[in-house]
Amino acid sequence: MVISIASDHAGFAEKQLLVGYIRTLGHDVLDRGPDNDDRVDYPDYAALVAGDITSGEAERGVLVCGTGIGMAIAANKVHGIRAANVTTPEFAALSREHNDANIVTVSGRFVDDDTNRAIVKAFIETEFAGGRHEGRVAKIMALER
Repeated sequence: MVISIASDHAGFAEKQLLVGYIRTLGHDVLDRGPDNDDRVDYPDYAALVAGDITSGEAERGVLVCGTGIGMAIAANKVHGIRAANVTTPEFAALSREHNDANIVTVSGRFVDDDTNRAIVKAFIETEFAGGRHEGRVAKIMALER
């Protein structure tokens, strides 16, 4: 699977750790930056990862900022994106299983490295359950029209 990932300056160190971790899980990574922890604007990086998802270049995305909240808000402005800001592996799995989330956003400042790795693993490995959830996801996507 191809995973697109990016951060802002507050999430840079965590992004670097997650890039290596995702590769150990056997996935290809598109690192959309930044290349250092100089101050940047997170919407610019959320747009890059969201674009990879909507173009089909990547199957899933990971975004990291101080809280993950700003990245989720920005990514969700892109047509076709269902980004979930989560703080536990259980929520990551449910975001995939019930909501078919295609981007997970995590906190580089308030969630520890081990938890973020578990979140990303659950997000990547959990499939959408379909069934009764399909109609709900269709209603979510219809809100974009």
